[in-house]
Amino acid sequence: MKQLGSQTWEFTNRPVILGTSAVVGPEEGEGPLASTFDYIYDSLEMGEKTWEKAERALFEKASKLALMNANLDQDKLEFFVGGDLLNQIISSSFAARKLGVPYLGVFGACSTSMESLAIASMIVDSGGGKYVLAGTSSHNCTVEKQFRYPTEYGSQKPPTAQYTVTGSGCAVVGVNDGTAKGPHVIYATLGRIMDLGLKDPFNMGTAMAPAAADTITAHFRDTGLSPGYYDLVVTGDLASIGLPIAKELLAKEGIPMEQTVFNDCGLMMYDLDKQKYVIAGGSGAGCSATVTYGHIIGRMKKGELKRVLIVATGALLSPLSYQQGESIPCVAHAVALESGGEGA
Repeated sequence: MKQLGSQTWEFTNRPVILGTSAVVGPEEGEGPLASTFDYIYDSLEMGEKTWEKAERALFEKASKLALMNANLDQDKLEFFVGGDLLNQIISSSFAARKLGVPYLGVFGACSTSMESLAIASMIVDSGGGKYVLAGTSSHNCTVEKQFRYPTEYGSQKPPTAQYTVTGSGCAVVGVNDGTAKGPHVIYATLGRIMDLGLKDPFNMGTAMAPAAADTITAHFRDTGLSPGYYDLVVTGDLASIGLPIAKELLAKEGIPMEQTVFNDCGLMMYDLDKQKYVIAGGSGAGCSATVTYGHIIGRMKKGELKRVLIVATGALLSPLSYQQGESIPCVAHAVALESGGEGA
């Protein structure tokens, strides 16, 4: 591994994503990407007595399926890097009990999906381990309960609000021995904290857009590439409010995003015309994880996409910081994937 510029790692040994999984809830199963998910729960309870236990079950299901899809026995897994949105990241920490391997808990809010993938790839690329699991989760009802109002309260929301994805996405990252099939992890660009003073927790897209634009700018500056190098560039969950702002900010930086397809996982997850309850679109740590490890990886395996840049965004507020009148610091982490050859 080597550092490019000030924010980017290049993985010179090209770690391979051996297998992935995307497990979602019923609302996500009604969206346009339903056929790309490994498992769809038919209820938000998932057979558990609390929302938090339901999210843990979601994570456990995704980790199990990722190992199965990678054709890897659990006893060969060496490390687990994971996180979620709940206090003390209990969904990933409690799910780690079932895996029984060394665990690194990480928190980047909704950017955790690419943060965990970047760290897992660093471990593999540096020779620190052969097989590492990276994953994140979120559950609509746990997030509403913690950050806003319990679902049962039925509070109304403004047009800028987003709908937290109920989902968990996991990926098994392994050593590139020349025979493994799967997309290669090429770059990771780690974001800086961006805070423009916004305080509204119902306007995450606006708050996170500057972080996404800053990381995308850094990626192309550090690598010397242009947007046209990628078939697809996706942000994590800027949704309908934040994505246009990010495009405007990138245009001011002279980044020609019209050279590529530029989309957002929060917009891809739902049909905004039919699923009006999602308002501005999807969000949550499970948003970019399930879209990436389900839909995008699936398209790469089919040969429809060769090079993809995923830019997961995160708003690093807490209920306490919001109550104390703090503004919202945001971050975005980007990971670049490339097809590993025919049949990958």
